[in-house]
Amino acid sequence: MKVEQISVFLENRAGRLEEVTKILAEASINIRALSLADTSDFGILRLIVTDIEKAQQVLKDKGFTVGKTNVVAVEVTDKPGGLHNILSILSQNNINVEYMYAFVQQSGNNAVLIFRFDKTDDAIEVLNKNNIKTIPGKELYNL
Repeated sequence: MKVEQISVFLENRAGRLEEVTKILAEASINIRALSLADTSDFGILRLIVTDIEKAQQVLKDKGFTVGKTNVVAVEVTDKPGGLHNILSILSQNNINVEYMYAFVQQSGNNAVLIFRFDKTDDAIEVLNKNNIKTIPGKELYNL
């Protein structure tokens, strides 16, 4: 099951990230997960939000460059070896992880891993065959 994520390109300067969070807050859009990667000149803010279309539009209206990408949300038991088990299965099936980030749900029993794969559909099939729970977007947006 695929999840939509937005990527926002940010100049690497003070206050730029705050601008994004202010725009989203004013539009009543909740951030469910995020990752920020940077270089010396710019950063890429990856977000899972409660309203993808609205977030993309309000950010574009304020001059941000925004893209949309499909990622996969995977639930894993929050204990040592949980991530390794998933990566081992993916590796055995020749599926590359392009990037990933994670967050722990409030219950503390499970973590949610957000993956971008080189072969998304193949990855979903492999995860499902190995009884690894993927989380649909509608569920993730409303956690």
